[in-house]
Amino acid sequence: MIDVLIKAPLKKKEGGNSKMDIIKSIEHEQLKSKIPELRVGNTVRVHVRIKEGNKERIQVFEGIIIKKQGGGLNATFTVRKISYGVGVEKTFLVHSPLVEKVELVRVGKARRAKLYYLRDRVGKSAKTKEQIGARIEDREITVKEDLVEEPVAEEVVETPAEETTAEVTEAPVEEVKEEKAEGTESAE
Repeated sequence: MIDVLIKAPLKKKEGGNSKMDIIKSIEHEQLKSKIPELRVGNTVRVHVRIKEGNKERIQVFEGIIIKKQGGGLNATFTVRKISYGVGVEKTFLVHSPLVEKVELVRVGKARRAKLYYLRDRVGKSAKTKEQIGARIEDREITVKEDLVEEPVAEEVVETPAEETTAEVTEAPVEEVKEEKAEGTESAE
């Protein structure tokens, strides 16, 4: 005989938040409401807030996205550029408050999820092909909806006010005609 093992779904305990619910609620608070649509192969310009001493400035890092990984709060993307003949890669957190904005410069054509082969290339071959006719739009993905509390509509009871009749009197307007002197002309 064949024994059939039936698994019953686990029941959640009622009356208390589990640790995972607390962690998820804290992570949800840290998420950005809108994040840019990032695709591997695109050339982007990342504006990063840098703090030096007590001064804060924005530094721009422009390069090709070679990989995206992770999900949720821990989602990252890596941007590669060649600076003075040396390849530089930086990994940014998508939801980081230090990443001010991500601008799309060029839409690249990539057929892979990770473009590690660009590390071995030099010169023009280190770029991805551009998608012809692609629109350069900074599209954003809404991660969490902003909860807007709708104001409760209060019923306003209008009491009929006493109508006052105001008499409108029209004053006659006198028309004044100005006569031009024929002998005076403006010199231009």
